[in-house]
Amino acid sequence: MEHTYQYAWVIPLLPLPVIMSIGFGLFLIPTATKNLRRIWAFPSVLLLSIAMVYSVHLSIQQINGSSIYQYLWSWTINNDFSLEFGYLIDPLTSIMLILITTVGILVLIYSDDYMSHDEGYLRFFVYISFFNTSMLGLVTSSNLIQIYFFWELVGMCSYLLIGFWFTRPIAASACQKAFVTNRVGDFGLLLGILGFFWITGSLEFRDLFKITNNWIPNNGINSLLTTLCAFLLFLGAVAKSAQFPLHVWLPDAMEGPTPISALIHAATMVAAGIFLLARLLPLFISLPFIMSFISLVGTITLFLGATLALAQRDIKRNLAYSTMSQLGYMMLALGIGSYQAALFHLITHAYSKALLFLGSGSVIHSMEPLVGYSPDKSQNMVLMGGLRKYVPITRTTFLCGTLSLCGIPPLACFWSKDEILSNSWLYSPFFGIIASFTAGLTAFYMFRIYLLTFDGHLRVHFQNYSSTKEGSLYSISLWGKSIPKGVNRDFVLSTMKSRVSFFSQNIPKIPGNTRNKIGSFSTPFGAKNTFVYPHETGNTMLFPLLILLLFTLFIGSIGIHFDNGVKDNAILELTILSKWLTPSINFFLESSNSSINSYEFLTNAISSVSLAIFGLFIAYIFYGSAYSFFQNLHFLNSLLLLQGNPQKNFLDEVKKKIYSWSYNRGYIDVFYTSVFILGIRRLTELTHFFDKGVIDGITNGVGLAGFCIGEEIKYVGGGRISSYLFFFLCYVSLFISFLP
Repeated sequence: MEHTYQYAWVIPLLPLPVIMSIGFGLFLIPTATKNLRRIWAFPSVLLLSIAMVYSVHLSIQQINGSSIYQYLWSWTINNDFSLEFGYLIDPLTSIMLILITTVGILVLIYSDDYMSHDEGYLRFFVYISFFNTSMLGLVTSSNLIQIYFFWELVGMCSYLLIGFWFTRPIAASACQKAFVTNRVGDFGLLLGILGFFWITGSLEFRDLFKITNNWIPNNGINSLLTTLCAFLLFLGAVAKSAQFPLHVWLPDAMEGPTPISALIHAATMVAAGIFLLARLLPLFISLPFIMSFISLVGTITLFLGATLALAQRDIKRNLAYSTMSQLGYMMLALGIGSYQAALFHLITHAYSKALLFLGSGSVIHSMEPLVGYSPDKSQNMVLMGGLRKYVPITRTTFLCGTLSLCGIPPLACFWSKDEILSNSWLYSPFFGIIASFTAGLTAFYMFRIYLLTFDGHLRVHFQNYSSTKEGSLYSISLWGKSIPKGVNRDFVLSTMKSRVSFFSQNIPKIPGNTRNKIGSFSTPFGAKNTFVYPHETGNTMLFPLLILLLFTLFIGSIGIHFDNGVKDNAILELTILSKWLTPSINFFLESSNSSINSYEFLTNAISSVSLAIFGLFIAYIFYGSAYSFFQNLHFLNSLLLLQGNPQKNFLDEVKKKIYSWSYNRGYIDVFYTSVFILGIRRLTELTHFFDKGVIDGITNGVGLAGFCIGEEIKYVGGGRISSYLFFFLCYVSLFISFLP
């Protein structure tokens, strides 16, 4: 067993051979490397699979009660300063290792087919392998400075992958926005690390927790300074996990390839902030103000993310706001001290959201032949609908992921979200109300995504042309955003009006026999036009969806409650999860096991499921097949007329306000643009004017004055007696004029 732990440092290094091999191959034999590019997916999957097997073995040993293992190497020793690098294996690390490797393997398999036609296929696998190395190094880090090192590498990989299609200006802008926003949090994280090193003289977790928890109760250190440093550490987690107010980068990060959205911006990298707080929770527990602040930020984020997801049209952006909201749940759980519930939801959400993102990629892949390779069209849910008949496997997996995120039992997210809701009510009714209401909103907007994408009829029909000249009219590369030339858009424009608003009306239904009535015609190139309908993706892309479906169905079993045999109070405990995670927090602090009785659990479960079902029902009313029935109930609208204006409906006004708030992202981006971006530009313009007009003006003025004076004085010493007499008379006249 000791021998197994000694070689755990190999896990983060396993993806590196792929990166080095591709790099040397492109340098030495570029033509062969590019021609055989598809074979590089196999070693990437193989090496990460070895890391997964090793991680599972370590996790089994942790579950069986093995002690926490830490190994350190001295890197720099100077007098009293010692900097060590190493790795730490504990239950928290083992959880993250399994999560990163399992999701990473499935995303690599999925990406092999999804990115097969892209010009940057090799570059993509280099970036994603380097990200896996950085993320594995992050979760195995044994001290704060090592975490910061890998923290920055993860951010760099995110920047490269968000801007993967850098020829598109919107993608280049998105990666810059993510980079700048995360620099705010990372700068705070660095200041917090340096602050705690100055306070405690150590960067190791064990020393840091012992010193702070012994000194703070005895007033051995300045509580204000400690609170400030803890806030700066929390700021790094706020940026990385897209918490308010540094959440604005996450929706724009969806400009990257869809597999990246599933891996980085749903399951792993955005969870790094949650991991950091979980790792440092023994420190934060000793600071009640910081704990309250964490829970408040989490509550604001979970509610804000849910409201901003209500009216988004881009399927990936909608899922991004959902991720933001679910990360808020985890942050709230950590803020109220519910360590196990937060990590449990981290696990269940990672698999469910990865399933949803990969499912959205399958939908996008099927829509591209109809609408072209432009993301603003292939990802627009307004142009979808009725896909359940064409992509049945994707539809089934997407529905299970949707119901899981809505909190429908017995799917995964039900168990973890219900745990957070129960603990929120116990901690504060205010947090419980907001969290429960947001659970209903989550069910509404998630089922809205499903209905707009798979329900009803297909709302747009582009024709696919086959040509006898020069091949296809549009490139198969995902770099481009071209639309087939010569496409007849009359029918398209007549069918694009759809449910584009929050609770929009006048939804045209396309009859099922429309395609038969339209028929076919000849293209300008002489080839006969045929319709291309959405089609199911290949087996390589479907396999990860089915595996993630199994995780979504059964991963919640690690947190299912059971009766421990004490019948007098019917105490319920977590099974595997409790045994797995409790030592991680007790390693540094004594923590009382939270427990609830059967009646409380059933009551909370019934209420949370009722909220979810109510949200599903409301979404079905406004976006499902029941819309036309409820639209005819005019008497409901007549009860809500505004006073003094019978032509104006109160419900319509509320819908417009909510839709405007949600679709415009709560006007937060507008505020940041006007205050920070334009404000900084005005400040730089003012600084530039001051530098040129005042600083340079004084310098140039002194030089000009010296030049003029020198130009005049040179005539004094010219050697001409007439000039001497002239200046002498001028000076005498000037002197006499001042005499009284």
